[in-house]
Amino acid sequence: MSAEGLRVLIVEDEAFIALELECLLEEAGYVPVGVATRSGDAITLARDLAPDIALVDIHLADGPTGVAVARTLSARPGLTVLFTTANAKRVPPDFAGAAGIIAKPYSERVVRAALAYVAGRYHGRVPMEPPDGVVLSPTL
Repeated sequence: MSAEGLRVLIVEDEAFIALELECLLEEAGYVPVGVATRSGDAITLARDLAPDIALVDIHLADGPTGVAVARTLSARPGLTVLFTTANAKRVPPDFAGAAGIIAKPYSERVVRAALAYVAGRYHGRVPMEPPDGVVLSPTL
């Protein structure tokens, strides 16, 4: 699978941000497979749509449930989770299994660079340094 063909699930309760991410993903050649605004929906969509990457906010429509979502989704083989949050301090030290954090507010350049970094991991090409604006899990 090419990097651009990676399937991405957006877990975000703010409609404008989710739409903006969908557009950015499509323009970059990724495949947005769905948007979840609640934790249960995120887990169901991940099971049904088999994304390669999930972009997960900490605070969802049903509360600060993004950490639990990340923990559940990151346990799925072949699924990489990245937090997209303004609440980086709420990410536990083990990153709940996520590969990293894209801090809000973020730019299109930062999101594209983070996705390219993750895509490189899928193909065994990991850059030495993470992109600016992205904090990687210490376990990577």
